[in-house]
Amino acid sequence: MRIPGKGIYSDQSDIRFQFDGRQLTGRTGDTLASALMANDVHLLGRSFKYHRPRGVLTAGSEEPNALMTIGRGAQADPNTRATTQELYEGLEATSQNRWPSLGFDLMSITNLAASFLGAGFYYKTFMWPKSFWEKLYEPVIRRAAGLGALSGLANTDRYEKAYAFCDVLVIGAGPSGLMAAWSAARAGADVILADEDFQMGGRLLSETQEVDGKPSAIWAQDMVNQLSHMDNVRLMPRTTITGVYDQGTFAALERVGHHHPRKADKPLECFWRIAAKRTVLAAGALERPIAFANNDRPGIMTAGAMRSYLNRWGVVPGQRIAVFGNNDDAHQTAHDLSDAGIDVVALIDPRPDIAASDAFPVLAGGQISSAQGRHKINGIRVCQGAKVTDLQVDGLAVSGGWNPSVHLTCHLNNRPVWNPDLAAFVPRPDTVPGLITCGTANGIMSTAACLKDGVSAAEAICNDLNFKVKNVTIPEAQDDPYRISPLWETVGKGRKWLDFQNDVTTKDVRQAAQENMRSVEHMKRYTTQGMATDQGKNSNVGALAILADATGRGIPETGTTTFRPPYTPVSIGAMGAGAQGQGFAPHRLLTSHAMSKKLGAPQIEAGLWHRASYYPIHGETHWRQSCDREVKMVRGHVGICDVSSLGKIDVQGPDAAAFLDFAYANTFSTLKPGRVRYGIMLREDGHVMDDGTTACLAPDHYVMTTTTAAARQVMMHLDFLRQSHCKHMDVHTISVTEQWAQFAVAGPKSRDLLNKILDTPLGRDQFPFMSCGEVSIAGTSARLFRISFSGEHAYEIAVPAQYGAALFSTLLHYAQSLGGGPYGMEPLNVLRIEKGFLTHAEIHGRITMDDIGMDRMVSRKKDCVGFSASRRPGLLGASREQMVGIRPIASDQMLHAGAHLFESDVRARRENDLGYLTSVGYSPTLSSYLGLGFLRNGRARIGDHLRMVDHLHGADVTVEICDPVFFDPSGDRLRD
Repeated sequence: MRIPGKGIYSDQSDIRFQFDGRQLTGRTGDTLASALMANDVHLLGRSFKYHRPRGVLTAGSEEPNALMTIGRGAQADPNTRATTQELYEGLEATSQNRWPSLGFDLMSITNLAASFLGAGFYYKTFMWPKSFWEKLYEPVIRRAAGLGALSGLANTDRYEKAYAFCDVLVIGAGPSGLMAAWSAARAGADVILADEDFQMGGRLLSETQEVDGKPSAIWAQDMVNQLSHMDNVRLMPRTTITGVYDQGTFAALERVGHHHPRKADKPLECFWRIAAKRTVLAAGALERPIAFANNDRPGIMTAGAMRSYLNRWGVVPGQRIAVFGNNDDAHQTAHDLSDAGIDVVALIDPRPDIAASDAFPVLAGGQISSAQGRHKINGIRVCQGAKVTDLQVDGLAVSGGWNPSVHLTCHLNNRPVWNPDLAAFVPRPDTVPGLITCGTANGIMSTAACLKDGVSAAEAICNDLNFKVKNVTIPEAQDDPYRISPLWETVGKGRKWLDFQNDVTTKDVRQAAQENMRSVEHMKRYTTQGMATDQGKNSNVGALAILADATGRGIPETGTTTFRPPYTPVSIGAMGAGAQGQGFAPHRLLTSHAMSKKLGAPQIEAGLWHRASYYPIHGETHWRQSCDREVKMVRGHVGICDVSSLGKIDVQGPDAAAFLDFAYANTFSTLKPGRVRYGIMLREDGHVMDDGTTACLAPDHYVMTTTTAAARQVMMHLDFLRQSHCKHMDVHTISVTEQWAQFAVAGPKSRDLLNKILDTPLGRDQFPFMSCGEVSIAGTSARLFRISFSGEHAYEIAVPAQYGAALFSTLLHYAQSLGGGPYGMEPLNVLRIEKGFLTHAEIHGRITMDDIGMDRMVSRKKDCVGFSASRRPGLLGASREQMVGIRPIASDQMLHAGAHLFESDVRARRENDLGYLTSVGYSPTLSSYLGLGFLRNGRARIGDHLRMVDHLHGADVTVEICDPVFFDPSGDRLRD
């Protein structure tokens, strides 16, 4: 099916590939779709519901039909569009959703039951009998669902993630995109030009028209070559911008390795986060079909796609082709086919005023009522009023008009507007801050106008960024008007298809409206229209028009469904690049991570952070040995702990103090600059949310710390308070957790260590307990806080994150010279238990201020979140479980977190339960296990002996109830 003299790829070397085990040959530059078409292969897949035969419909990423599995085994990629898959030597493609074979699919028997499987049948059918759901319906549905299938093997492919920053991001490399990128680059802006195709040029690659006196494809290639030699331009072919997000951030998927055999040392895909100051959307438009009976047969495709296969790849689906369109662009397809020597059986246009042509018959005022054939079209029936004509064809090009690609303009919850002149939706202006839509994506249909609009968009953006666009000569190009007469479906009986992948017909949409699914969103879900992998790119507008007709509303009143990212499917492996085999939670690493791993520290997860558990040294064979040593090291010398994972929130503004008063249970408006205060937040129900310290750096500037686990929760809580309860306050909050690396320096020699690294040493009277201020390390500004989570004389020092690794290494060097070193989370837990300090093991969501013995901290002189609720009688008093310390009578006996407390003379059963342990650890300082927990009327039971019972571990231990502060209850060591 190759057409001599057609196609833009001069290299004609052969490429061998397989389709369903059959050996075939394509050419360099082919897509899988064009290569199959060249081999006269047109049946490529089966539809989802009825398993109807499906062939190529389009030439781009909007393709709903030609979905393949590429590769085999662990490297099999299901649902790959043949229209975007580049051909390479040895490619193996397998058709999907059929059994036992593509040509003979037994599941196509569902097509015979179509009368019973209309819109909403699953809602009506699978409700009864109730017992059938788990035993019959669900297993059958799960077995039948889906198109392609995963291999079930571990994915061996590599994926990457990357970040890019630019002044101007241009999305789409058609005529308007090329001119916008060229103009902005010549003005001096840093430009990224991204296009999902492997060759840039857009529709210019598929046309026979000229631009600036050159064939359009040659002109486009010349522009790309010039851009590629500009230092301030990055060209990103094979890159789809998949989503638009706040503040000029875009998600993009680059197909790095899909166009050649897999290589172990090369990534398959790269997921980009692109931050752009300004953006030009030049994504073009998508052609839609017209609904008529059997319009889903292989060999029927959109007119623009057929023109692409002819002019770009030099292939066509047949030798007797008809063209059916309601707009002038379809005529260009007919002329290009005729000029290439293809027998154009007829140009069928429903408009009655269409002129005749010498090249082929023109059936003005005609409509196709049905198509014939099964595995490929072999005929059509045309109606011109009362006149009916049957035509033999082996290919049909259909055009119902072009829909501007408005998807990215709607990802921030905006809706497009209806343009009756184009019979299409176009984007609203200023739908995305900093984004300008131009060219066909903006409803401009001629090449000349697109070139001009690209320059105008670049000028507007560059002026906004203070770049001056140099005089640009607009190339001469085709400037024919775009005329269209809307036609959504034709007359005639039979099923007329809208969504080819999900088998949705015009009848389904009308049935949905009849059954009161009149909202476009309800219709979508009731019929599954637009819910397939193509997201209805070809079918949504036609379905909306049918729904509007069925409900008696206009298309603007009917509206559109919600456009959501991603624009095209994105593999989970690409979005999670770098985390393969590591679970779903993201991994956040401290600046000390590399050094800690080098020192052999096992890592544990704290929130989303990886923190060192302990630091083993030579000769230690058990974690307790390391933990005990590090506890003694902090108590006797000095230890270094990375506490950067603690949430750090910057609070600024004239009303910052008043805002903190409202957020915290205790008072912060009396806190002076240079001082730090411990605070506790309550939820609205009066229970404790989180605790931490807040430092006053200036009268209107505070830095709040939160626990690692609750950092996100507290940030969301502050945002909620600021936007709802404190709208009148002039205050701003932002998380700066990642901006600062912070290290605890704890132990009696902590001041001596700091004086080895600070530019100005500390005197004994400087930085008293709970103070803060700026210091300098090797000329670098840092923050110093005199706070302690260990109970020792301690500090926390914070530097910008880029200096974190260097500071940690320096601190370790000097700590070792003083008999100290690093300590991890396990010894940190023991140190804080010895002092009775809280973590979220104690603040677990059911605890009040009275339960932890801190009710006096709740200020009665001001209001705060949760104050009134915390005064409820049920949240106060001896009937509640109160925080206590727990210690075994026999010091060598072990305590268990999660164990429960009982009287000594009762059975250990639920109804006799008095409380539970939340945290335990062995204290080498006190030579005993220690625990924190909650006991009913606990403060009145200090000194009592109870039983700790853990049925899971078979433990039954006699314990003494103690004050939660086991070590240095006067606090002399931390205040020294």
